[in-house]
Amino acid sequence: MKTVYLRTLVESIITGSFSKAAENLFITQSAVSRRIKFLEDQYGHSLIDRSGPVLVATDMGRIVMEKAEKILQLESDLQSDLCGLSTIPGISFCCTPSFGITYLPEIMKRFMILKPDMLELKFFFEMPERVIEGMQKGLYQVGVIEHNKDYDLAEFETFELPGDEVVFVSSPQLSITEEEMTIDNLESYDLYIRREGCCSSKVLEYNMKKLGRDLADFKRIIYYDDLHLIISSALAGYGLAFVSMSVVKDLVKEGALRTHHATGFEHSYMRTLIVNNTSALTPVFGNFIEEIKRVFQNMPRQIIVSSCNAVVFSLPFVAASV
Repeated sequence: MKTVYLRTLVESIITGSFSKAAENLFITQSAVSRRIKFLEDQYGHSLIDRSGPVLVATDMGRIVMEKAEKILQLESDLQSDLCGLSTIPGISFCCTPSFGITYLPEIMKRFMILKPDMLELKFFFEMPERVIEGMQKGLYQVGVIEHNKDYDLAEFETFELPGDEVVFVSSPQLSITEEEMTIDNLESYDLYIRREGCCSSKVLEYNMKKLGRDLADFKRIIYYDDLHLIISSALAGYGLAFVSMSVVKDLVKEGALRTHHATGFEHSYMRTLIVNNTSALTPVFGNFIEEIKRVFQNMPRQIIVSSCNAVVFSLPFVAASV
């Protein structure tokens, strides 16, 4: 059995929600449901009590979860041990999905030209908390997080990268001309946003709470996992979208979209490059770190719009997911 099914069970019970588990695992809610059903069919028992507002483990579910956590820990320990013993030159890198989708193709193109004999490259997409956790466990040598809050990174070597901002955007069809607006005015529109748990959603939730407001104050919230649909909905004039400025800057420049800042919002977020001090700083390892830094200095920002779950690269490398 794939351990991903056990991980899905554990995540569902810990979060108490199939939707939250889906967010944390970067899969759809229907995929979570299918995995849980597979386990329940496999073991012949219901593993999760779905009757209340929060999911809880059944008696059989608690037994399976206890064993699953041990299996997952063994898998993590095994991966860490094998990484430490491997003699194959390689790099293990983890970043937030938006960074990977936007910048990783260019980083890899430059790095592979520089080091065409590199044999093993592993890439993981995770939310900031999981990037840091994986770095602490020694699963990753390098990581990049995008965040709007401070993390304790004292055990790592860190480098600040240029940040970005998340903004409201609208079509000229809506006739919203103000660049800065009160949240009361913005709440009168439908809002299209990435699924709960993604970086833009977290920035929005943080700011709404800071102002003593709630997401339910908007006319409607429409969650999409596909960034294409979010931007297309905004372009069609169906409502506002809340997205990273780097994703829509060309559309804004062309006049197809207008940007709006909410009074009292902290729209900006930081990017931090994290290096695991326990990793041997080989020349190849150092080259990869330098290419991450250099890509911000030299590359024209060409944004690849995609969902968190699917990224296509034309370069040969080992893609991995946890």
